[in-house]
Amino acid sequence: MDKKPEEEEQVSEEAQAEELADADVSEEKAADEIEELLAEENSAEEMAEAEEEATPAEEVKPSKKKKKEEEEDIVEERIYTIPLARALVRPPKKRAPRAMQMIRAFITKHMKLEMRVESEEEKGELPKLFISNDVNEKVWDRGIEKPPRKIRVRAAKDKEGNVTLYLAEGE
Repeated sequence: MDKKPEEEEQVSEEAQAEELADADVSEEKAADEIEELLAEENSAEEMAEAEEEATPAEEVKPSKKKKKEEEEDIVEERIYTIPLARALVRPPKKRAPRAMQMIRAFITKHMKLEMRVESEEEKGELPKLFISNDVNEKVWDRGIEKPPRKIRVRAAKDKEGNVTLYLAEGE
């Protein structure tokens, strides 16, 4: 009976030795994989840096200038709720066109487009009112006979006095 425990001890020692060897090999593989991943990340970073260096700084500057110009173009920006209930007084087939006329009249009055017209008659440049498709679609959404009773819009005036009308956010 003494032989069996010794054999079991030898077998268990051999099994432990094999497990340790396997663990060392798997640790080496894991270490190699980590090194490869780091090398790939470093090479990707180096490539990105090389691309940034390859693009001249002049190309980046115009995009910043364009953003500044767009921001500077908007001199005045206001949000209005335009009442359109009076458009319902018209005959049913003329209500949506009347609502669009009311929007133009309201924005012309409140953004002072007429005053700019008088001062710029000499130059020949007249300020214009641009209505976005979103506003137009909102008015015509339910058809010609049922325009909305009110609409919330954002009016933006640029340096030249032109006004662009957008649907207010959240509408």
